[in-house]
Amino acid sequence: MFRSLRRTLGALCAAAAVLVLPLAGGAPSAAAAEAAAGAGYWHTNGRQILDANNQSVRIAGINWFGFETANHVPHGLWSRDYKSMIDQIRSLGYNTLRIPYSDDILKPGTMPDSLNFDGKNTDLRGLTSLQVLDKMVAHAGRSGLKIILDRHRPDSAGQSALWYTSTVPESTWIANLKALATRYKGDSTVIGIDLHNEPHDPACWGCGDTSKDWRLAAERAGNAVLAANPDLLVLVEGVQSYNGVSGWWGGNLMGVADHPVRLDVPNRLVYSAHDYATSVAQQSWFSDPNFPNNMPGVWDRYWGYIFKQNIAPVWVGEFGTTLQATVDQRWLAALVTYLRSTSTYGNDSFHWTFWSWNPNSGDTGGILKDDWQTVDTVKDGYLTSIKAPGFPPGGGSGDPGDPGDPGGGTPACAAVYTVSSDWGGGFNAEVKVTNSGTTALKSWKVTWTWSGSQKVTNMWNASYTQSGATVTATNAAHNGALAAGASATLGFGGTPGGGGVPSVSCTAT
Repeated sequence: MFRSLRRTLGALCAAAAVLVLPLAGGAPSAAAAEAAAGAGYWHTNGRQILDANNQSVRIAGINWFGFETANHVPHGLWSRDYKSMIDQIRSLGYNTLRIPYSDDILKPGTMPDSLNFDGKNTDLRGLTSLQVLDKMVAHAGRSGLKIILDRHRPDSAGQSALWYTSTVPESTWIANLKALATRYKGDSTVIGIDLHNEPHDPACWGCGDTSKDWRLAAERAGNAVLAANPDLLVLVEGVQSYNGVSGWWGGNLMGVADHPVRLDVPNRLVYSAHDYATSVAQQSWFSDPNFPNNMPGVWDRYWGYIFKQNIAPVWVGEFGTTLQATVDQRWLAALVTYLRSTSTYGNDSFHWTFWSWNPNSGDTGGILKDDWQTVDTVKDGYLTSIKAPGFPPGGGSGDPGDPGDPGGGTPACAAVYTVSSDWGGGFNAEVKVTNSGTTALKSWKVTWTWSGSQKVTNMWNASYTQSGATVTATNAAHNGALAAGASATLGFGGTPGGGGVPSVSCTAT
């Protein structure tokens, strides 16, 4: 796994338990009124992030790793097409992708490895890793996803405590950050850059030693990024230790109170923390007799105070767990509550990107299961209350080699029904809806009629009615808008099993 390659922090917890939570739905209906927010580049105002029209937005996303590894491309493309991955992420109600990379992909001629071109990813054939990133940015923009680029490693060999190494000096780090800022200038799909992943000991904050002071390095790099593209958000993670108090790598932002990051362009700074469960490593707070009621105080101390004191927005760029231990289940439930539900607080909340989309994250697992297709609905269900509305398709210049979305035409859609599992007494299925026309959709509705006595027992990513054997499902608030060629997927459970696959009709507006 690629997190465990980056960190070894103590014994893993092996207790196992199962907690059943509601299946993942879409963004809460109370937030639907802000679904149009997210236009253009973003800026900050106190603890909130605002779009180009000064509407508040909430980053509620997922990490998809691989560019930072020796594959030099997101993992899973050996199994699926990148467009279907992005469309599925969007259909589940995530609105932002954090994409880790290493400086290796900035080297001329770096090519991706482990890409499947057999009826998949055909438009990526022959492209360099950077050109693959271009394609992903373009499709994400058309699908209504925003992207944060994360300088995860200096090279694919592994993570570094400091922002530089003997082979990747600070000058290379800054030059590559500027190159990416310039590459996507004018395309507001890419809203920001996370300057360096998980600085840790001997990195310090505010100590004044330019070889170790991450706060000073973040200022140098952040100002270089903003000189190249002043519209970007600059996302700055914490360190491990401050004034003798240690925490997660990148998760200690205590130093901000006395030593804030100073950027030349105002209203561009977002602080970022990472937080994990015992499946990654033990920490003292997990064994506190008051756990998990002690956790809000822990988070307040390390990073939450920045939000609560209206200093700047706070983005939890990584958090995750295998969910196998009861303590981890209680930790995740507490953290989700702390991050503030969208239905209650709207976008006046903490921002987040869950680790990870990938199932091959050894000490956390992912939202996808090992087949790179099936969603872990229990894990995804924990995140339902903090998901937020998606963003309008578009972005900017996009991929110059891609024709984009033609305008005009009559709205049209097509739907495919697939049974994912059937155990006799019940079954799970999904319906994939694709915009088959040449104009963007505002909404869609699918209808099918079973030949037997099947009944829907629960459904996610859509609302439904059933009359006899006929089911009508209507898009959720977050997945009704589809660009030409884009897709959304609804899932449901039903009973009994053993039914056939009905034909599905699709109506679009």
